[in-house]
This record gives sequence, C-alpha cells and structure tokens, in this order.
Amino acid sequence: MFPTPIQKTAPWVQTGYKIILPLALIVWLLPLIGIAVTSVRPSSDLAMGNYFGLPSRFAAVENYSAVFENSNIGWYILNSFKVTIPTVIGAIALSCLTGYALAVYRFRANLLVFFLFVAGNFVPFQILAIPVRDLTVKLGLYNTMTGLVLFHVAFQTGFCTLFMRNFIKALPFALIESARVEGVSEWKIFRHVVLPLMRPAIAALAVLIFTFIWNDYFWATVMAQSADVRPVTAGMNELKGQWKVAWELIAAASIIAAMPPVAMFFLMQKHFIAGLTLGATKG
Repeated sequence: MFPTPIQKTAPWVQTGYKIILPLALIVWLLPLIGIAVTSVRPSSDLAMGNYFGLPSRFAAVENYSAVFENSNIGWYILNSFKVTIPTVIGAIALSCLTGYALAVYRFRANLLVFFLFVAGNFVPFQILAIPVRDLTVKLGLYNTMTGLVLFHVAFQTGFCTLFMRNFIKALPFALIESARVEGVSEWKIFRHVVLPLMRPAIAALAVLIFTFIWNDYFWATVMAQSADVRPVTAGMNELKGQWKVAWELIAAASIIAAMPPVAMFFLMQKHFIAGLTLGATKG
C-alpha cells in the first residue's frame, strides 16, 4: 500500500534516485534563482538583453531601496498582515469547533454537513468572482478589510474543517469517554482534553492558511481597489509603468513579499512537520 523506502530498493534504483533528485531540485529552483538574480541586476542589464547571464554589477541596495521609494509596498505588506492574521485565527477557531462537532457527535445529518464543507473546496473559485463581488457591494463590504477577512474565513473554513475533523477522528475516543464519565462538561472536554492534543494540527494548518492567504492574488484584485485595502500581491502592480516594466524592481518586491510566509514556515517548521506526520507511523 505504501511505497517502499529508498534504502530497501535495488542498487540501481538508489543510484538513479541520487542522480535525479538533485537535478529535479535544480529545475524546481531555477525560477526562484532567476528572480533572486534579477532582483540584484541593474536596469541596464535588462535593457541590453542580459536576462540569464551574470549581473554586470551588484545593484541589490539600489533595487531594494527603489522598491520602497517608488511604491507603497510597506503599507501593502501591513495590509496583508491585517487580512492574513485575522483570517488564520478565524478559520482555525471555527474549524476546531466544527471539526470537533463532526468528529465526536453522532447525529443524522452529520455526513451531509461534512460533505457540504468538503464540497466547497471543489467549486472553481473563478466562477464566484461576480456573485461574490455583487454580494459584498450590496452588504457594503466591498473594498474593505472586513470584507476580505470574512470572505477568506468563509472559503478556508471548509478545508480547515476537513483537516481538523479527520485529525480529531484519529485521536483516542477513550479520552473523551473517560472525561464524560467523570462528569466533565462538553466545553471543558474540548478545551482541556481535545484542544491540547490538536496543537500540532493547528500549527500545520496555520502555516498552510497563512501561505494561502498571503499569496492570494485573484481575490486581492477582485475585492480590493484602493491602496488603503490592497494586499502586497496586488500592490506590486504599482511597479509596472505604462511604457516600461521595471522587472528588477518587481523581482525585488517579490522577494520582499515572500519573506513573511518563508519566515512563518521556518518558525513553525517543527510543529508543521509534526502535524503533518502525526499518525503516519506506528510503534
């Protein structure tokens, strides 16, 4: 059922694995390396067609400082935090409650409610652009931080509920039963028994949702028009001129915008891996 560990395969398979893996890693990293190198190129290199060669000079300080001088990227990054952090908190808080209810309580519509949460993940989000925009306009939430946060919470809760429900299902149900025998209330069971065991899952989900929301571009352009609300992914459009695109500045801005989710992953790496691998092995 599970793939054979590479250490137990034939010698020729191990040799091929050692050769192919570094090559695949290099191919995967090439776009990132290209963006990083472009971010330190002077504009003259790009004007002369030097896209893939070594930079004629190191212009990192010039390019990165120009990003902050020629755009409101600092404000856009702050907007991204204002949208992402409440969304992560809201989606995880709701999914912990809904996941617990769907995993622990048995009622007639349990599977139906669970399928409704899951079904939302299979709807192509592009077809919802016009209905969602019209709804937010009617509710007075269009082009507001509140509208973006509520929208993202609503859309992410389905995936988070699926994740949390399956995680709680894997926990020993005897812990909940023993707490009920002792007369502990349901809320205290959730808060003091189940919630501490969910910390690895919460950490893993926090990293995933933070990355999803921070990197969102589609809804950032559909639901935010003014600079006061626009997240960093949409705000980088300021660096595109009418007649010329400063690719070195866009590359530098992309590196800056990618730093928070990368930092989030490394800070939560231990908990993230524990949350994804918990229950994967026995013994």
